Amino acid sequence: MAKPIIIALVGLAGSGKSEATSRFVERGFTRFAYSDAVYEEMQRLGYDTSVHDEAIQQRVREGLRKEFGMGVAADRIMPRVEAAVDRGENVVIESLYSWSEYKKTKERFGEQFRALAIYAPPKIRYARLKSRPVRPISEDSARSRDYTEIENIEKAGPIAMADWLIKNLGPKESFLAEVDVLIDKIFKEN
Repeated sequence: MAKPIIIALVGLAGSGKSEATSRFVERGFTRFAYSDAVYEEMQRLGYDTSVHDEAIQQRVREGLRKEFGMGVAADRIMPRVEAAVDRGENVVIESLYSWSEYKKTKERFGEQFRALAIYAPPKIRYARLKSRPVRPISEDSARSRDYTEIENIEKAGPIAMADWLIKNLGPKESFLAEVDVLIDKIFKEN
């Protein structure tokens, strides 16, 4: 039996990570999100996570990392990933953000771990973020989030080190077809 595969989806907000994650799940991968550490911390602090407040999320994201280190999300979520891998499950990690999270995950899983960068230019991403039905955000908020995630959360490192890149520029169906081609390739190589 082949070793389980761990794929992290990396990219800026609105690039298509959630859509790609859904496709990986449809193809048999178990989903985890390092961002769940932020939402769990927000709940612990008494915030309503069903209400999207970018300022609160940013404060909690950055506060967690300041207090516990840039790899805190990996520290909190990786035991769940390890349990799934121990059960023989392939894993997709949605929203691995920081360079520290990337390094910790790579150190733990070695060649079983790979990253897929999803790219879309700001103009496309901002339009998507503004019109999405869940947690819509304005162009100004999206741009501000990009800057703070690149400057304060080390988000560019995992994108730069990705094993694969898919550009999400056109129709959703074309993008998901490219994701399927990659998943087929991953299964074939494994």
